[in-house]
Amino acid sequence: MALNREFRDIVNIGPHCHERFIDSTNTPEIKALDIELAGCSNLSGTYQVARVTPPNHTIFYTLSGEGCVFTPQDKLALPKHSLVLLPADQSFEVRITAEHWDIIWLNLTNSPRWQHLRTPSAQLKSNVDLASVHHAMELLYLESDGHRREGVIPIIQHHLRSVVSQEANVQQARIDVLFSEVEKQLQFDWTVDIMAQRAHYSAPHLHRLCLEKYGRSPIQQVIHLRMIRAKNLLENTQWPVAHIAHYVGYTSVFTFSKRFKKSVGVSPTDYRLSTINSNDMQNTKVG
Repeated sequence: MALNREFRDIVNIGPHCHERFIDSTNTPEIKALDIELAGCSNLSGTYQVARVTPPNHTIFYTLSGEGCVFTPQDKLALPKHSLVLLPADQSFEVRITAEHWDIIWLNLTNSPRWQHLRTPSAQLKSNVDLASVHHAMELLYLESDGHRREGVIPIIQHHLRSVVSQEANVQQARIDVLFSEVEKQLQFDWTVDIMAQRAHYSAPHLHRLCLEKYGRSPIQQVIHLRMIRAKNLLENTQWPVAHIAHYVGYTSVFTFSKRFKKSVGVSPTDYRLSTINSNDMQNTKVG
């Protein structure tokens, strides 16, 4: 549910907050992971940071203490061992809500590497263990030797990929559920907006996920499933073409036939005849 909160850029950090910044200037190795900026922070007293439509994805992970994050959709508590993934282009505000808040945070570029973070809302994860990432980041900050810094980059890569992969799996599972539902109701007038609502994604995000998984847009995937079902019915039933057209979601036989020929290369009637002829030839060979 939207909070109707007005966001503005804020940096209000009190004198009792200590932060160790890791950027591509002092630690160029982070460029290999498409990390623009990161840090380890020990916070107490005043800490309030807000961004309006930031260009990068942001991760906050709580080592101890507690903070909270406001998004356009929600207010999320961040206790110990919790992590929030904030997608690019979505405003947010973070605050400390306890006597102290020890965190690590990362700004990830909005690149193909981190495309699975392009979600319609923030993702909160509990019982996450990123202690290894914390130690690796402290070493990056302290170590002056570039070769030694390179040695800890794979540690950060492994754990970040694990976190993002979990989110990717959740998204792909949601897409699987959506199109399983579509396949069971091919006669339904599916639109992008309806599918996006069913999957709880924005229409552009659903489009991206479908391209990643199927190489087709959402509507193209619906058509693909309809053509598979139509071919099966033409091959294995004596149903009239008009009946099949309605069964797979086309009220007009002409529209169905035109779409079928565009997708398969022949008309539904010719496809059925070619299937019958092929079966007859196989039966003759067997005989």
